[in-house]
Amino acid sequence: MRILAVGGGSGGHVTPVVAVLREVKKQQPDAELRFWVDRKFSKQARNVMASFDNSVRVDVIASGKLRRYHNLSVVRQLLRLRTIVWPNFVDALKVCVGFVQSLVKLIAWRPDVIFTKGGYVCMPVGLAAHVLRIPLVIHDSDAHPGLTNRVLARWADRIGTGAPLEYYPYPKAISRYVGVPIREGFKPYSEQQRRVVKEKLGFPSNRSLVLVTGGGLGAERLNNAVADTISELTQFTSVILITGTGQYAEIRRRLPEDTDQVKVYDFVSDGMIDMLGAADVVVARAGATTILELAALAKPTILVPNGFLTGGHQIKNAKVYEDKGAVKVIDEMQMEKTPQLLVDEIKNVIDDPAEARQMGQAFLSFAHPGAAKDMADMILDAANSRRTNPDSAAK
Repeated sequence: MRILAVGGGSGGHVTPVVAVLREVKKQQPDAELRFWVDRKFSKQARNVMASFDNSVRVDVIASGKLRRYHNLSVVRQLLRLRTIVWPNFVDALKVCVGFVQSLVKLIAWRPDVIFTKGGYVCMPVGLAAHVLRIPLVIHDSDAHPGLTNRVLARWADRIGTGAPLEYYPYPKAISRYVGVPIREGFKPYSEQQRRVVKEKLGFPSNRSLVLVTGGGLGAERLNNAVADTISELTQFTSVILITGTGQYAEIRRRLPEDTDQVKVYDFVSDGMIDMLGAADVVVARAGATTILELAALAKPTILVPNGFLTGGHQIKNAKVYEDKGAVKVIDEMQMEKTPQLLVDEIKNVIDDPAEARQMGQAFLSFAHPGAAKDMADMILDAANSRRTNPDSAAK
């Protein structure tokens, strides 16, 4: 069986694919797997995929996104010719190129099923799958469906969702609430495990540890807030900062060399679970995959949602968990003006172990450990159903 997985734009669209493909391999050991990704995230995607199976071929597909900003009116966006209108025109051409690319590549290597995890790279591939009548399975992590998934849903054979179905406009007959697939190993760490991993990472085992990450491509305001307050933070905790690839060189210059108090990485493809598990507090964006990984670890978490993304979906994601007392949330714009807010919130969590434990347990209740297997079942079912009932391709 041939299975193509597609995703990109962030690590949150790649790491769940690894979890799903691992489950596929358990059921279909001889399955031939490939992964397609956008160019911007290709390096990180190859690292992540190689950590699972270095025989999985990773190809790059041209793609583009439609820039629509949650905090700007439509009129203001139309007036920004250089930063919004022209880039949207260029990216529309890239989607056309990606569509032709996908057609050619799918004809040359025709998979039995295509699994699109999310990101704008899925649009040209999904359109080509529809034209060639290849079974399509999609997964939507966010409670606010993106444009790509809303378009592709009309031709999908199966749809998995990260939130309950009432949040989505998808056909209920082919949709299933499965949660967000996460990799094996995401489970709560004991105090002893955390001490051992801290020492392994080069930190004192008896000192608190904070991990700050803005995702594979980074978060500039979050990185800057840490760089601006590192002297205050290291007075009471050790710090791991994962900057993303875009700002690493700049932040590296602004921070001291790695010590037993501060370590800086651009991207972590192998060992990220241990880093997260060892941390006493994690500060992160509010992408759906990141949230569910941290929930499975029962990790005291501070979310800094990106308010500029389409539909404000990270803000909506964060609010769901904040309302249940599972996380703390910091407004990004306020943090940019007053970086000390980040320091104060981290210190509040560290200084109140009882509340931190309550947060972790409340967070854990949202975990869906079977999501990867459920998605693998849906993918294999779609492939097998189309084989036994080829007329369904004409729907």
